[in-house]
Amino acid sequence: MIGSGAAIFGCAGLTLTAAERDFFRDYDPLGFIVFARNVETPEQLTRLTADLRDSVGRDAPILVDQEGGRVQRLRAPYWREWAAPLDTVEKAGVNAARAMALRSLVIAAELSAVGIDANCAPVADIAGPNTHSFLRNRCYGQDVETVSHIARAVADAHLKMGVLPVVKHMPGHGRSINDTHHDLPTVTTDRATLNATDFAPFRALADLPMAMTAHIIFSAYDDLPATQSPAMIRAIRDEIGFAGLLITDDLNMQALAGSLGQRAAHSIASGCDIALHCKGDMAEMLQVAGAAGAMTEAARARATAALAQRRPAKSVDIAALEAEFSALLGEGAHG
Repeated sequence: MIGSGAAIFGCAGLTLTAAERDFFRDYDPLGFIVFARNVETPEQLTRLTADLRDSVGRDAPILVDQEGGRVQRLRAPYWREWAAPLDTVEKAGVNAARAMALRSLVIAAELSAVGIDANCAPVADIAGPNTHSFLRNRCYGQDVETVSHIARAVADAHLKMGVLPVVKHMPGHGRSINDTHHDLPTVTTDRATLNATDFAPFRALADLPMAMTAHIIFSAYDDLPATQSPAMIRAIRDEIGFAGLLITDDLNMQALAGSLGQRAAHSIASGCDIALHCKGDMAEMLQVAGAAGAMTEAARARATAALAQRRPAKSVDIAALEAEFSALLGEGAHG
């Protein structure tokens, strides 16, 4: 039972409205995503994730962006606060992969405890000299080997705790000098260089269950944002070798043009499996649902394979993980 609708939706507030419940029941999206507006206490969030699943009558995946640092929807006082990933990586030095794995185990344990079973991480983009500040300190390093190694450690830690990783932003966001929440960047790097650099960490992680696209034009391929580019989706499948479930980045980001329905339709037609709409606006969700329609047979197969990788969370000693993390960073608090 994986649902039928080729979309993932958010909801407006701390509880489900009757209208949201009815819409989710009727459209039956693959799953849901929660944001800070949906989070108050662990008890409230646990009820909300249960209600989201109840609205579709199955164990639908529930996603969140919990990278740590600026992109962290669950925060103090109920959840641990973390430094930006790149800050932790640089502070940990040679122990960076282990440090990021430790904090990912803790993050995933906290997510699992409130019914969230997919995290939009790891970030496998490579930080470069011109990477926009909205992304730069969310990256794990400045070279292929470092990013690939740490991203694998982060992904494995999530899987160990029963939380599916969603690797992003495929095929690579690091060369963007714009914030795609506001503008559509164009990367003019040639194909050979892209394959040897930006695409390489994603190739190393191509076995992961789910990935999120980048709203970026790669002019070596065409003049469309990757999310809506058949050429880039083919590159993701053939050159990177990713066979998992491909989800758009948020369709509300202004890097994309047109109505929400047009954005969803173009993304699905270009080869994305799932349209992601995060805002929780009912009128927009109706547009996206109408345009995204039902999952294709190929998308259903990929979704089934991805969700089959969910496992019961392993029992871990959180205090011991935190102590080891602090020791690696030479401090007594979260890094």
